[in-house]
Amino acid sequence: MTRLLLIALSVLTLGACQPGTNASQGTKVDTSLATLLDNYYNQRMALFPVEATWNGDTRFNDQLYPDFTDSYRAKLRDFYTKTLSSLQAIDRGGLNENDKISYDFMKEYNSLLLHELDFHFNRIPTDQMWGMHLGLGQFASGSSAQPFKTVADYENWMRRVDAMDVWVDSAIAYFRKGMAEGITLPRPLVQKMIPQFEAMVTNDVKSNLYYGPINAIPSSFSADEKQRLTNAYTDMITRKVMPMNRRMATFLRTEYLPAARTTTTGVGSLPGGAEYYRLKVRLNTTTEKTPEEIYQTGLSEVARIRKEMDAIRASVGFTGTLPQFFEHLKTSPQFTPYKSPADVLAAFEAIHKRMEPRLRELFGTAPRTPFEIRQTEAFRQESASAEYNPSSDGVKPGVFYVPIIDARQFNITSGMESLFLHEAIPGHHYQISLQRENKALPLIRQHDVFSNAYIEGWALYCESLGKDLGLYADPYQHMGALGDEMHRAVRLVVDVALHSKGMTREEAIRYMMENEPISEQGATAEIERYLSGPGQALGYKIGALKIRELRTKYEKELGAKFSVSAFHDELLKDGSMPLTTLESKMDRWAASIR
Repeated sequence: MTRLLLIALSVLTLGACQPGTNASQGTKVDTSLATLLDNYYNQRMALFPVEATWNGDTRFNDQLYPDFTDSYRAKLRDFYTKTLSSLQAIDRGGLNENDKISYDFMKEYNSLLLHELDFHFNRIPTDQMWGMHLGLGQFASGSSAQPFKTVADYENWMRRVDAMDVWVDSAIAYFRKGMAEGITLPRPLVQKMIPQFEAMVTNDVKSNLYYGPINAIPSSFSADEKQRLTNAYTDMITRKVMPMNRRMATFLRTEYLPAARTTTTGVGSLPGGAEYYRLKVRLNTTTEKTPEEIYQTGLSEVARIRKEMDAIRASVGFTGTLPQFFEHLKTSPQFTPYKSPADVLAAFEAIHKRMEPRLRELFGTAPRTPFEIRQTEAFRQESASAEYNPSSDGVKPGVFYVPIIDARQFNITSGMESLFLHEAIPGHHYQISLQRENKALPLIRQHDVFSNAYIEGWALYCESLGKDLGLYADPYQHMGALGDEMHRAVRLVVDVALHSKGMTREEAIRYMMENEPISEQGATAEIERYLSGPGQALGYKIGALKIRELRTKYEKELGAKFSVSAFHDELLKDGSMPLTTLESKMDRWAASIR
């Protein structure tokens, strides 16, 4: 996530596995690799202080840099180059199994991140889906990873807001570079971004999102401190927060929007875009699959799932076509029973309670980290998907966020059960929490932000466990699950087509609506997400297909010796990693059982 000023990269010990031992395997480790991993994590957190905050690392909570600037990217290039050089000096053959995973992890991702710096897509410094302003907005509310427990915490946030002021001006400068070089966002994405900044400009300071920490100021603070901070935050919102957001909104509306590209295809139409997309495919799938191979897999999966959907259509006695069935699911009042956001959240909690008793049959190990369901904050839910935000410290809960723009339109056939399995339990909550609780892993692997195909592949695979967990008994919920699976299959088609085959935003929206029961509003938000994050959507299906492939292989090879619980525990115990590394690890596990 982001930065600009020069900072010292101090190396501290943070409680990772100490050089010389490996707690998970009890074997000798390579101390030079352990040192490299510790140093890498600390240096990365100093370079990416907002990422550190999300990780619960509080050392850099007052810092924020525009990491998209050319000068900052030069620092990143030096960081990745030196890391790879240090890695090359280590004999991989002499490492134990867990350290080999770490070695391969570091080599894979640092090579790809270094190559990414060869492209000029830093000319698009933020967007409507992944922008720094959205993450900072969550921090500003006072209910996210940025802590507001001490006076120092409150002062740290004010310094970070000062840095955000600089970030905004840097972002405007790089948007202008992109305008000059022909590297801009499509207009519809810019139109979605403008209200996000405008929402931070309020008539009343107390109604501003950034006033949230004052509303929750600890009772332990003295009366003088409370008054001082209230005055300081009022001044900060008046003189910094609202002007910088107004400045960006005005720039986007009056200068950038008219210059934004009218073509609504993906990055393939931009200078260097074709090669850049191939890199993003590699980075997001950690496979050697080409865009064309992924596209063909998507077409095949779409055809397969359509047949299963059609079987459910027939089973419930609907006599129309499959597209007509989709329309029935979207528009029939029986599928929109909720009156309030509380009703929707309660329905998700009921799913949680219904499947909870069977979890022990599929998992030998459950996370200790608490879990919570929340409605997505109003300022960002217009462009948000349902998502999981992991705990920053293992004490705060991992949060399953649900955007509920209008509860009366929230459709029960949207795949509520499969969505919970994916975003919450046992999907992201189990995988990320267990990974962060495993202190035998080096910190860079505990807080892995790279392994999209593993992380999202696992979550999508978890959707296939619904029947084992007592869900999908209702044919409409099963239809919703198939809709979610279809959604990820459609992504393989439209992501590749948008970014390498000239498919337009409008064509992609239409293709999505033809193949799954999704509203035009929902399809639009999804397609615009893929436009702003090339390749990111590919990891889900590619990762899930690999995990299912491995499970099927071991079921056949091991026969009665195969345990699904043991398979899941082994898959999760070493955390996320490239899919190629995962397959090698799991093959060794199966061989040990044989």
